[in-house]
Amino acid sequence: SDSVASPFRELQQLDQEKKVIHKIRPISPVHQPLSETSIRNEVREMKSAAETEDSVTPVRAESKEDRQWKEMKLQLNDLPGILARLSKIKLTALVVSTASAGFAMAPIPFDLTCFLIASLGTGLASCAANSINQFFEVPFDSNMNRTKNRPLVRGQISPLLAVCFAASCGVPGIALLTLGVNPLTGALGAFNIFLYTCCYTPMKRMSIANTWVGAVVGAIPPVMGWTAATGSLDAGALLLGGILYSWQFPHFNALSWGLREDYSRGGYCMMSVTHPGLCRRVALRHCLALIGLSAVAPLLDITTWTFPIISLPINLYISYLGFRFYRDADRSSSRKLFFCSLWHLPLLLLVMFTCKKSFLEKEDKGDLLGESHRRAMEIRLP
Repeated sequence: SDSVASPFRELQQLDQEKKVIHKIRPISPVHQPLSETSIRNEVREMKSAAETEDSVTPVRAESKEDRQWKEMKLQLNDLPGILARLSKIKLTALVVSTASAGFAMAPIPFDLTCFLIASLGTGLASCAANSINQFFEVPFDSNMNRTKNRPLVRGQISPLLAVCFAASCGVPGIALLTLGVNPLTGALGAFNIFLYTCCYTPMKRMSIANTWVGAVVGAIPPVMGWTAATGSLDAGALLLGGILYSWQFPHFNALSWGLREDYSRGGYCMMSVTHPGLCRRVALRHCLALIGLSAVAPLLDITTWTFPIISLPINLYISYLGFRFYRDADRSSSRKLFFCSLWHLPLLLLVMFTCKKSFLEKEDKGDLLGESHRRAMEIRLP
């Protein structure tokens, strides 16, 4: 009898294909069965993890509460300093000083009462504009090292209180300029607040043209000083405004050059960030423009001819630093130009005031011209 072949034996037959049958082995489990000790260790680890999670949960809840708005107590002793930083008191002082220079350069006798009212009104208008500017720029100031410590960014003052402070400065400031000085000066003050808050501030995130608009804002205060004294907008006021307009480009472009990273983080569209070559060229051009503007002053009968001569070395020096900034394009040259601009403007205005033509000289000249005209008319008459 034939023996039964095992299914695990290799079978061979003549004239047939070789066939091999392999034993199918059961698949071994990936993980070995856990012993009783392993199960106890795993249970112990799960309990410790649960205890850790319970201990962490209150901390997470507390940190979430910290991110919520909380009522902050404002100390009255800290309020003057906070409001001073909110109104950019140093910038406001510069605005008032340039307005005072415009008042002093006007060809009329000095009126102390009018001067004080004009200075106070200009200062209040500047405080209002700066406060509104900071109110709008809180989300962007928080991203910049230069502005991250401002009162609204740090929560030292509420936005409502900041707006109320701006209104309490702007309304009486414009009222003083309009009623206490003249309507023209009041209109210029109101227009400058609008230009700074509604045009310059939003344009800083849209176009590099914001620098030119900002220069117009800075050029208006000396014009306001002139109109406060004379009540008219004539060539002398425009010349003073032109000097302040040109001075701001080397001053601000040099400042912004060292703050390019900051402005980029804040999302501001500045020449130094998007058009660095144009930034340097514009600064140099307006340094040279100061030489020409100083030469125009005696032609307009505002100063004597000694002013363009004395101011020439001052303007040549800032032009030299402007050229260095244009050529080198580094932080060192920008810092030198910026610090030069800080003393250049007050010195130039002081020299201009020193060389100012006195009111009596102009009055005598006007009398002589009037007398000559009268005599000429008498000769023509039969």
